[in-house]
Amino acid sequence: MYEFLGITLVLAMLLTVNAVATAAAAGVWHLLKRLFMNCSARTMAELLFAMRIGPPAIALVWIAAFMIPSYLVYEPYHTDEFVSKKLGTLAAISAVGIACAIWRGVRSWWATRSLLKSWLTNSTRIEIEGLTVPAYRMVHKFPIIAVVGTFRPRLFVAEHVLASLTQDELAAALAHEYGHMAAHDNLKRSLLRASRAALLIIPCGRSLDRAWAEAAEAAADEHAAQKSSDVALNLASALVRIAKLIPTQERPVMPSSSLRPFSCTPASRSYSRRAASSINGASTSSIRAPRGRWRTAC
Repeated sequence: MYEFLGITLVLAMLLTVNAVATAAAAGVWHLLKRLFMNCSARTMAELLFAMRIGPPAIALVWIAAFMIPSYLVYEPYHTDEFVSKKLGTLAAISAVGIACAIWRGVRSWWATRSLLKSWLTNSTRIEIEGLTVPAYRMVHKFPIIAVVGTFRPRLFVAEHVLASLTQDELAAALAHEYGHMAAHDNLKRSLLRASRAALLIIPCGRSLDRAWAEAAEAAADEHAAQKSSDVALNLASALVRIAKLIPTQERPVMPSSSLRPFSCTPASRSYSRRAASSINGASTSSIRAPRGRWRTAC
């Protein structure tokens, strides 16, 4: 009973602290988000990530540093205490949430591995000047420019994107993807998925997840646009060109360890807003970015 009671308390406390802290973080964000509108997109994304991943981290640290040592020191081994229905229910929900997070991670890893293998089989390695990660050209009905992989990133570009964009527009689009890689957004997205799955049916933090995804895209645009005014304008032009290539009422199947594709955000308000932001960024940029060129690898 001693061990069972301890495990039950840990699981229940993990869920409770995580849920309460996440709900508090979401509430603080809704109250104060207007104050952060003047921050850079990267600052906004980092703040949102900290607010989202902080609660489960706090819960784990608090349990490991305080709850478990206190239980081992002060709780008698032979105890008459029992697990109540409320405590048991909380612990069960927490255990199922953790199991779901693990299962979702394994399933996502397997699906990503399978889809990545398919993409590699049906793609051609290309060389892009200045690019430090492997790049592949593939035939795909969506105008995809996506970085796949958390620790070994690979860049996939749809053939009709390469045909549609100019050299300067392609370089600007790649600068956007470099913004994602520099911020380790793939890893952050995986951590957010696991944290969301661990909360199970409790909808805390979903608004923070959506806000982070939007801020991460804006930050990648900002990363590209800050290189120079020319890059900012070429990024806006690339956004417009790619938006016109997106098939209507369809969504691509993407690996879970991929960054949100440069071409897979909604093509109406999102593209208008991002293109306008890139053009606005052009007025404050002065550094020139190198042009990218691609060719089929031998």
